[in-house]
Amino acid sequence: MWVAGVRRGAGRLVRLPRAAVLDLLIGVAVSAVVAAAITANLGGDRGRDVPAYLFAVGLGALVLLRRRAPTTVLVVSAAGLVAYYVAGYPPVGLALPLAAALYSAAEAGQLRWAVLVGLGLLVVSTAFRTADGASVAYLIGFELASSVAIMAAAVALGDGVRSRRLRRREQRWRLRQLERDHAREAARRVEEERLRIARDLHDVIAHHISVISLHAGVADEALDDDPAAARAALGHVRSATTQVARELRTTLGLLRDPAAAEPRQPVAGLAGLDALAAGARATGLRIAVHRQGELTGLPAAVDSTAHRLIQEALTNTLRHAGARTVEIDVVRGADTLAVAVRDDGRGRHEDTPRGYGLGGMRERTALLGGTVTAGNRPGGGFEVRAELPLGGTT
Repeated sequence: MWVAGVRRGAGRLVRLPRAAVLDLLIGVAVSAVVAAAITANLGGDRGRDVPAYLFAVGLGALVLLRRRAPTTVLVVSAAGLVAYYVAGYPPVGLALPLAAALYSAAEAGQLRWAVLVGLGLLVVSTAFRTADGASVAYLIGFELASSVAIMAAAVALGDGVRSRRLRRREQRWRLRQLERDHAREAARRVEEERLRIARDLHDVIAHHISVISLHAGVADEALDDDPAAARAALGHVRSATTQVARELRTTLGLLRDPAAAEPRQPVAGLAGLDALAAGARATGLRIAVHRQGELTGLPAAVDSTAHRLIQEALTNTLRHAGARTVEIDVVRGADTLAVAVRDDGRGRHEDTPRGYGLGGMRERTALLGGTVTAGNRPGGGFEVRAELPLGGTT
C-alpha cells in the first residue's frame, strides 16, 4: 500500500505543469538550506524554535509565487530576512536564502530591483554585524565576497536566461514574419501569373476570333462568285481556329496542373509584326508598317508587350472601327520604345462596347513603367499610343 501511495503521488506530480514542478523543487531546496542553517545554530540571541523553522518554510513557499510577482517575492523575502535577523535567530546567510528571489526578479526583467535589494541587504547586514563587534576584515574579506559572488551569479543567471528567451522569441517572430512575407510574395506572384494568363488569353482569343469572324464573312460573300477566295478565307478560319484551340488547351492545362501542362509558346515580339499585319491584311485592311531605329535586342518584356499592344489595337480595329486603312509606327529612341496604331474608322462613340482590351494594355504598360493613351483622332478614326521605357538598354 505504501508503494501504491508513492506511485499515486508521483503520478499527480508528473501531471503538474513543468514550471510548477520546478518551482516546487526550488522552494523545497530553499526551505531545506535555511532549515539546515537554523539547525546548525551557529549563533544568535535566540535558539532554534518553531517560528524559526516556520520562517524557513515561508521563505520556500514564496518561491511558488516568483513567476507571478517576482518583485514582490524579492522584497518580501528581503524584509522577512531582515526581521529574522532583528529577532536574534541563528544566522542563515544572505545569498543562499535570497538567490532564488534574485534570480526570479532578474529573469522577469526587474534587474534594477534585484541589484538594489541585493546591495541594500549587503550594506545593512555589514553595518549591523560591524556594530555587533564582528571582525571587519573577516566580513569584507571573506563573508561579503562570497555573498556578493553568489548574489551576482544569481542575478547574472536570471538576466542571461531572460536575454536568451527574448532572443528566441525574436527569432520565432522573425521566422513567422519571414513565413508570412514568403506567403504574401507567393500569393502576389500567383496573382500576377493569373492576371498575365488572363491578359494573354484575352489578347490571343479576341484577335483570332475577330479574324475568324471577318474571314467567315468573306467566305460567305465569295462562296458563289469566287470559290477560290472563299477557300482561302476558310483556310484562314481553320488556321485561326487551330491556334485558338491550342492556346485554350495549353492555358487550361496550366491552370489545372502547372507541372504537367504543355509548354506555352513564347509570346511573339516585334519580329512577328509582319505576320501580325499580314493576318489583318487578309481581312481586307490596308496596313502600313513604319519602323525607325534598331528593333532587335530589345528587352524581352518590352518586345512582347509592344507586340501585344499592336495586336490588341488591331483587334479593336477589326471588331469595332469599320476602318479601311491602318498605320503602325514603331520608333526606338534612346530610352523608350514608342508604338502607335492609327486607323481611319469611325472612332469610339458612347455606345461602343467597352471590353478589357484598353485596360489590359494599361496594365501591361504600367508593369514596365510606361504609359498608354487612346482616343479619337481629330480628322476621324482612332489612335492608340504607348511609350515603354527600355530600362537603360542600348
